[in-house]
Amino acid sequence: MTVITSTAYSRELGDELRRLRETCTNLGGRAMAIRLGWDPSKVSNIERGKARASEIDLVQLLTMCGKDIDFFEDFRRRYRNAFDEYIVQVSGNLRTLAFAESTAKKIISYDPLAVPGLVQVPEYADALYRLGGFVAEERIPTVVQFRVDRQSILRRHDRPECLFFVHELALRQQVGNERVMEEQYARLLFEADVIRVVPAHVVVPSTGLVLWEYEKALPVAFSDTDVAKVFVQDTGAIARTRLLFNHLEQVALDAEQSRSKLAEYVGRPRGDFDAQGTRLA
Repeated sequence: MTVITSTAYSRELGDELRRLRETCTNLGGRAMAIRLGWDPSKVSNIERGKARASEIDLVQLLTMCGKDIDFFEDFRRRYRNAFDEYIVQVSGNLRTLAFAESTAKKIISYDPLAVPGLVQVPEYADALYRLGGFVAEERIPTVVQFRVDRQSILRRHDRPECLFFVHELALRQQVGNERVMEEQYARLLFEADVIRVVPAHVVVPSTGLVLWEYEKALPVAFSDTDVAKVFVQDTGAIARTRLLFNHLEQVALDAEQSRSKLAEYVGRPRGDFDAQGTRLA
């Protein structure tokens, strides 16, 4: 077992091992270590993603959990790159995203064309998925519910510190019908303390990013595209991500101005946007 820097993916897979131990055995972490003849801290470090388990370690752990060779091969395939600084996953894989987000102490995000997922109303999320065309129609209710479930972190007593930069162009795009947009504007105004609006005339050459910061782990930058999810822990990439958010701090409206701007959208009939130019759809 080699002790190295943990990543969002290693922590998620480590947590999967913890859940397997808890559901497939009656052993606590220390009891599992004793049964395997390991140092008591070894199970804890593996399950927290702080240490890379060897293939022999994985065989022993998964055998104790009653798993067969097919399960081992699948887990080994996923575990192989768990500690890389760049992790690329298919767009439909949501487990690492959910775990990385739910364990963060601070979340900063920027989206140029949509309302941030953590403050979307269900109807807006549903309409957004249908507009994108990248999710099969029969799966849309499932992924919408997953997005709604993720929002529970904002209701925790130890909720992360959040700051969401939203470009005004995203506010002007009609996603769903007018009723959906009215509900979405109201939700944003309710969450105004964590929303900063980037004015429509400001050009920000970014497709959108999220930065997760942790109490005892390195920060992770995240980018979600139509075809892949990318988790990055490279220090240079993190530094560039911070530069983007520093720039957004300078060009975005301040907290009170952002609240006032959101209030304009809540109280303004949709037809009024036509006076400002073509309404995006």
